[in-house]
Amino acid sequence: MAFENLIRKDFSEKNARRKDCMIETPIKETEILEYHLKEVLAGRRRFENAAQSVSRMILEKGVKKIIHAGKPNFDFPFFREGKQHIIGWHDEINAFVHFIKGAARGGSAKEMAFVFVGEPGNGKTNFVWNYLCRKYRQFISLPGNCKYTFKFIGLDKAIDYDERVRELPSLTSEDPMVLAMNLFEDINENMEFFAKIGFKDEATEKLFSRRRPLGASTEYLWHELMSRFGGDLKKVLEHICIVPVQIRESLGMTTGKYAAKDKITSSSVDLLGEESLQHILLLKLGDPNRFDLRRGALARVAGGGIHFADELFKNKIDLVQIYLGVIQDRMMEIDGFLWPLDTIIIATSNNWEYNKFVSEKEQSPIKDRCRICYVSHNTDYKFQTELTAYSIGSEQRTTILGEEMHEDPNLNYALSVAVVLTRLIHSDKLTPIETMKLEAGEIAGEKGVKTLIEVKETANANPDVTKRWGQKGLGHRDLGRALQILEEMPESNEGKCLFAKDIFKALERISLDYVTEATDRDKYKKDLEIARKLYREAVKTAIFNAYRDDPDAVRKDVLRYVNMVIGVDAESLGSDKMWRYKDPQSGEIKSIKIDQTYIDSVEARLGLTNKERKESFRNSIRKIYGQKITIDPNYDFMDNQELVKAVTDVRLQSDVAGAGSLIGALANRTNEENVRIYHKMIDTMLGKLGYCPTCAQKTIEYFCTKEDES
Repeated sequence: MAFENLIRKDFSEKNARRKDCMIETPIKETEILEYHLKEVLAGRRRFENAAQSVSRMILEKGVKKIIHAGKPNFDFPFFREGKQHIIGWHDEINAFVHFIKGAARGGSAKEMAFVFVGEPGNGKTNFVWNYLCRKYRQFISLPGNCKYTFKFIGLDKAIDYDERVRELPSLTSEDPMVLAMNLFEDINENMEFFAKIGFKDEATEKLFSRRRPLGASTEYLWHELMSRFGGDLKKVLEHICIVPVQIRESLGMTTGKYAAKDKITSSSVDLLGEESLQHILLLKLGDPNRFDLRRGALARVAGGGIHFADELFKNKIDLVQIYLGVIQDRMMEIDGFLWPLDTIIIATSNNWEYNKFVSEKEQSPIKDRCRICYVSHNTDYKFQTELTAYSIGSEQRTTILGEEMHEDPNLNYALSVAVVLTRLIHSDKLTPIETMKLEAGEIAGEKGVKTLIEVKETANANPDVTKRWGQKGLGHRDLGRALQILEEMPESNEGKCLFAKDIFKALERISLDYVTEATDRDKYKKDLEIARKLYREAVKTAIFNAYRDDPDAVRKDVLRYVNMVIGVDAESLGSDKMWRYKDPQSGEIKSIKIDQTYIDSVEARLGLTNKERKESFRNSIRKIYGQKITIDPNYDFMDNQELVKAVTDVRLQSDVAGAGSLIGALANRTNEENVRIYHKMIDTMLGKLGYCPTCAQKTIEYFCTKEDES
């Protein structure tokens, strides 16, 4: 007690010296409670909870109906904004938005947390923390979206508080409207107060349907003031100042993150806060303001914020039990004092930790209070090229000596296809390439998207989550590690180029070093072999384009075949075999001569040997054309790998007597003609196709081998 008295005496002496220089700042008009209520009534300020704010933020950007991998779904443009926007995640985003929307309208979701469960490195933390929370901070900083709270001022003069605590904020950043709904013990008196401000009966009832009690610290001060001033509301409100809720990322205000810690260093203080030594000495016994709630992560986001629990189920049981109460009741409890919270709780967990947690049956209550959303790896290779671009980065890479390093134009495609193939489930109904193409919305021969849907539904019916669609495979971090290995290779530094073919060596190393299960390694090895064959076909297309001195040579020849197939049976086709058609890209009328020999040559390469099979294939091309062109006028059939390969082979055969002859010309540069062809192709690759001298030469050398031929 002697020590406490000494501390109190020291504080009193310091405050006495400061008292003369402290000036009472008058409350501005905009900081008065009545002004705030009138602003809400006029629609210039808002009273909405966290779920309503987040829901409005997302849905104000609109909703689109899409079809992805053969299934109708909704897409939300909010998540596709900016350079580092969310890619893919159609099912996951749809589930999340419906959850938030349900919480906003007071459904069962308001008493639950949303938990993303999946393999490490598939974008869970990026979605919640780097995108959603960042956008939310930007959103509520805009005029009209700002959130407000209040603080008590002049407590030293009003109720004889120490100078050090003459101003005390709402510890959980409560909304002024919540205070206004709790001015009197009788709810009818509160509603009458709103009526005097100008609120109509219907508006008042709607507002009071969202009424919640004050936190213990606020309620204590409010009653102390009401008691001191004999219930004179006007005098009490002179000690209430309306202020904006702080938006501080580094302080965890409005959006806060709590990452699971080890069992020794973590404690309930990290979430709930603790008693403040300074406030214990300055405040009366029994005053809930002695607690420093903002020492914990929850109170800092309690005023309409987002709480992100990273790896929720990695926490020790004590903290999970705290979450149990907070999630359902949205209430913090310390020493019998209660503080209501207005926050959205979003969490993440990896599969292993989640399965370990739910295997303990006594922990089922926390699972029941969570909406679990299983997140798969991205399995659309077109989306993956965008994700791969994120990993490659936009900054100029350099060698170890500081020289600029070039990126092979085939690198992104090779890497994207390789990692996506490892994530696809092998099935008797579809080959890996067919699965990959159907998932990306492309043509896969005679196989339709319904087959893919059947494969996915069968996989997702497995009670073992790790065996569901997209749950296994090389993840985004594995992709990043592969790029690191590629960049540190001596050949990459010597050639000053990230050569695409070398990425397969890097991925094989990642598979050996980071994949623990032998069955997975064997599968990934087979998948990488398939990816190398697809890379080989991409190289073949690039070589032919280089030979033709036209970056779009193969594309033009493919469309030439398609247009011939459409026009070959046209009634307007004359004896000169000229067919006029409207180009869907430019809208211009063009003419093309039907070359039956060219059509037959392409179809022979496709293995179509009789009239019935040819006609069936042509009808499928016409059908695809009719479906795709109406949606995308720029559709070019380049996703039809078999057709592209057949057209390329036919053109090589007609121009240079086959791929073998071109390989011979490029490999055996002993005569002037072969040297001319080689240098012409190198010039085209450097000037028009984005190659550098190193990757151009290596790509030609690779083309000249029989390696990875399908």
